[in-house]
Amino acid sequence: MKLVDLLERMPRSGITAVALSLCVVVGVLDGTTGSDYSLVPFYFVPVVLAAWFVGRKAGYLLSLAGALAWLLAEMVGRERYHFEFALLWNDLMELLLFLLSALVVSSLKGALERENGMARTDQLTGISNRRHYLELVTGEMRRNHRYKEPFTVAYLDIDKFKTINDAMGHAEGDKLLRQVANVIVSAIRETDTVARLGGDEFALLLPNTAEESALTVAAKVRQQLKKDVESCWPITFSMGLVTYMKSPATIDEVIGRADRLMYEVKEESKDALRYEVVGELPQ
Repeated sequence: MKLVDLLERMPRSGITAVALSLCVVVGVLDGTTGSDYSLVPFYFVPVVLAAWFVGRKAGYLLSLAGALAWLLAEMVGRERYHFEFALLWNDLMELLLFLLSALVVSSLKGALERENGMARTDQLTGISNRRHYLELVTGEMRRNHRYKEPFTVAYLDIDKFKTINDAMGHAEGDKLLRQVANVIVSAIRETDTVARLGGDEFALLLPNTAEESALTVAAKVRQQLKKDVESCWPITFSMGLVTYMKSPATIDEVIGRADRLMYEVKEESKDALRYEVVGELPQ
């Protein structure tokens, strides 16, 4: 897993260079051992490496490089080389196998990425879902424990959402949820995340964000919601915001505080924000 993680972090140009180097090494070894020993399976390693971590075009490039290396190795490994149609035919077959491997591997990688994306995306709104949100919060907790970086989480609920569904229908309710998601996405920073947790509940994650910046983002979100959502539907929003200077031990504690603050707002006045800071400022 460590090797895979290292390759995932490497730039694509670096991975392509590594794959080409492996192709050259295999070709040299193949030429050295002669035609008595075949190293064809080893040519697939750089092809698969490039196709998986870089992409289909890189896989095709390594397929061509592998076929050329194999052909040169066959020519060098023979005591006396003379033209043979069979040699070119075999090289063409090798090239087709390499190309097919690159196609299959890159297609599989793309399918897995799409599946993972769908598993982490709310199908109605297109933003992150609960699963992805919890994964991101867990990552921020780890960074906080290690680097003492603050982070902020927020829970947001639509007041009187049930009346929209009851009076206007679920299609209108879905339209409202999509609009809320779009407005929040446009109001937060690129480093922030908004997720739909289910029903009419949304959550925000603001990485490396302490009190002042958190309140600024929250104020912008509330302002945009009033302008672009509350002006179109008879609803308001209750919001609970918690900044963690020192993260609790469990994720249930982290999200539970924001959830509790949000429900306190709903039970008391609605259409308001309640804020809390947990832990001391880092020295």
